[in-house]
Amino acid sequence: MEKPEPFYKLPVSKQKTSSEIINEARSVLRTLRTQRPFTPAEDQRKLFGSESSRAPQNRPPSVFSLHASSFDLAESRPASGVRLSPLDHKPVLVISSKDEDSSVSLPKPAVDAAEVRKISNARAQLFRRTSQGDAFPAKMAPLDHHEEKLDCEEPAMMSSLHGTNDNCLAEQRAYIPFNDKSGQLICNEHSGKPEREDVLKGTAGKLLFQLKGESNQIKKHGMVASKPRSIDFKRRLTGLEDDMRIDELEEEKSFWHVKVLPILQELESEDNVESLCLACTKLYQVLNEGNMLGKRFKGRSMLLKTLYKLVEIDSDPLCLKLAKIILSMKVDGKNLLGACKLAFKVCRNGKNDYLIQNDTLLDCLLEVLRTEDLQKNNEAILYCLGAIKFMSGNAVLLNEMVNKGAVEMLLQLMKQINNIKENDSHFSSLSHLLVQLTATLRNLADLPQTRCQLICSGAVYEFCVALEQHMIDKDVCTYIVRIFSKLSSYNDFCAALADCSRCYILFLALLNKHQKQQDLVIRIIFILGNLTAKSNQAREQFFKEEGSVNTLMSLFQTYHELDLNEEKWYHERGREEKKNPKHPSKAEDVLIKLIRVLANLSVHPSVGAALAAAHHVVELLVTVLEYKSVEVCEELVINAATTINNLSFYKVKSSAVQDKKLRIAEMLLKLLMSNNMDGVVEAVRVFGNLSQYHEICDFIVQKKIHKFVIALLDAKNQDVCFSACGVLLNLTVDKDRRALLMEEGGIGKLVDCLRDFGPADLQLACLICKTLWNYSENITSAALCFGEDTDTLLMLLTSLLDEELALGYGLDRGDRHKLYWETEFKPVAEKLLDRIRTHHSSVSAAIITAF
Repeated sequence: MEKPEPFYKLPVSKQKTSSEIINEARSVLRTLRTQRPFTPAEDQRKLFGSESSRAPQNRPPSVFSLHASSFDLAESRPASGVRLSPLDHKPVLVISSKDEDSSVSLPKPAVDAAEVRKISNARAQLFRRTSQGDAFPAKMAPLDHHEEKLDCEEPAMMSSLHGTNDNCLAEQRAYIPFNDKSGQLICNEHSGKPEREDVLKGTAGKLLFQLKGESNQIKKHGMVASKPRSIDFKRRLTGLEDDMRIDELEEEKSFWHVKVLPILQELESEDNVESLCLACTKLYQVLNEGNMLGKRFKGRSMLLKTLYKLVEIDSDPLCLKLAKIILSMKVDGKNLLGACKLAFKVCRNGKNDYLIQNDTLLDCLLEVLRTEDLQKNNEAILYCLGAIKFMSGNAVLLNEMVNKGAVEMLLQLMKQINNIKENDSHFSSLSHLLVQLTATLRNLADLPQTRCQLICSGAVYEFCVALEQHMIDKDVCTYIVRIFSKLSSYNDFCAALADCSRCYILFLALLNKHQKQQDLVIRIIFILGNLTAKSNQAREQFFKEEGSVNTLMSLFQTYHELDLNEEKWYHERGREEKKNPKHPSKAEDVLIKLIRVLANLSVHPSVGAALAAAHHVVELLVTVLEYKSVEVCEELVINAATTINNLSFYKVKSSAVQDKKLRIAEMLLKLLMSNNMDGVVEAVRVFGNLSQYHEICDFIVQKKIHKFVIALLDAKNQDVCFSACGVLLNLTVDKDRRALLMEEGGIGKLVDCLRDFGPADLQLACLICKTLWNYSENITSAALCFGEDTDTLLMLLTSLLDEELALGYGLDRGDRHKLYWETEFKPVAEKLLDRIRTHHSSVSAAIITAF
């Protein structure tokens, strides 16, 4: 009869190593987790933080003074918010009906003031009659001498119109200071078509549309008037529109005198800041009520001039009110810059956040981003973005930003900036904007809804474009990398980033460019660790990038030397090493994240095999174990041990792990003897792989490590027991070492583990059964072999082989649990049970015969 063989042996064509046997029970290749790099909050709110790479003389200031002179007092034109193309139409002044194509003549002398008033009053009476429906019949009269008479009266009507416009100018000059230029703007705008269309309201508007409708009816019935009559009809429509504009100006004038002017007078005469704030609140409400915000109107310059003078009062609550009103007035140029600086100044003080929460300044600033020209007003937009960045440091305002569409606006702005190439004269100044923009998005990235918006809007691509274009700008790169650092911890964003194939090239280029910039390097390494922790495709793609491993090793060497120099510096000054292993130094933190990338890469079969054969990689890992103790930096040492464990799994020619196995074992012994349980478990895991080599088994016995491993079976921890069983399984391969299992009560502890964890953990149960099978290869008596634990072992195996009972423990794991029970555990357990029963019953029979 063929002698039963240990479970570790297989036919040569399917030979498995002992580490692969262990891996059948539980994967020994593990990815690593780590803490996201810590970013301390800035002590002060500034355009550029204290760590900025920009020299003070090469960046816009965060501190400045604002005065009335900071604004353009003559400016009164509101920004339209819409960028229009120039009109091709050139207005031509018609001198008479007979000479319609004549060019503009020289200006005529100003009309006498008394005549102006007379004509204006007459025009007002005519408009009132028109509003009542008495000026024209309900139906269009036939084309007869009455129409011709109307044609003859047209020049008088035109003169009346000019007189009315001049009257408006005269009235405005009587009210507005002589140095104000808004009067000229108001008169000029009468010819603007959009403004005329806006005032077609009320009865007069209905009449106007009625006349237009009748004109269409005339054309429909074939009654086409001569060219002079057609022009006359258009003139009458124009005249009505101008009449309505005049009426609107009258209403506006009345509203100004009754509602606005008293508030302005209060602002000019009041000294109390609280009263001024109340007056500004009232002014904003009145302007909003009169639909005067962002609109051309009589007195606009006077209003703005009054507000600009108040800027010099040192009061943040008042400046907040002023900034909101000035921005709502849609100012442009120098005034827009001044208003944005005013908002920036208010938001720079975090104590004002509660004031901003109860106001609508954020809406005004977002409107600036939405409407203003990026290149024309880049400095104003810079301070606007700076103010928004400060607001994003407040949780309440942060949520408000997301709800008001700030993420979409910022991404649109980033796309505009990305479209401006390096040879453009604005490229350098726009990079300042990009710093504020990305810093704001970094704060917004904390919110789940922001992450969804960034993924759906293709933000990853835009971020990568910005990185590529601003590679030398450390500030821009740092903020974008911080965004990736935050969001790559989430699977959905990590997948979106992995889909951007150029990200790996960009990250490697950044690492080579900014190798000694720790805050940037550590975040890029952290991102790479997240990518390689979740995707085999990411592991392979990064590994295949030219110079990827060499870049990592160069960084490893750089920060390893920095760490050694830091320890030397402490030692020379007689200072004790840091006592808290949970808080690594900056150099240690980079090494932790870097080793994590190597561990995650090694999970990929071909990449792991290549790294296992890379002697410079393994050498650096062993060096970490040699010079760093787990008491000084726990995570660094454990990560190094885990990576060595992953690499030791691969049995490749010229394996660096195999070449250095005894040196590694010496380092693991130091870790095994520590008081750090995580370090102990990791050391045992590595011994589980290395103990397949005879030299390591001899080392384990010589150093009495097996006693320590057997003691770990009492840890009442599944992972610890699993790792310990891996080492014991390899030791029992050699029949000369099997007796070691009896020391320290090893058999009883294995049976206890089977009882405590076997029903719920079939993988561990299978490993225990394989160890006991190897141990009992030369069994003659079950009682002699297993001692007093024989009956307990029989009962446990019988129970675990009961399909209904065994699978009942793994109902939540479904078919996978059942498949493992059928293919892996059941064959081993049945053979072991049969062997024990056979030798147990024979011994019992012999005893009965003796009696």
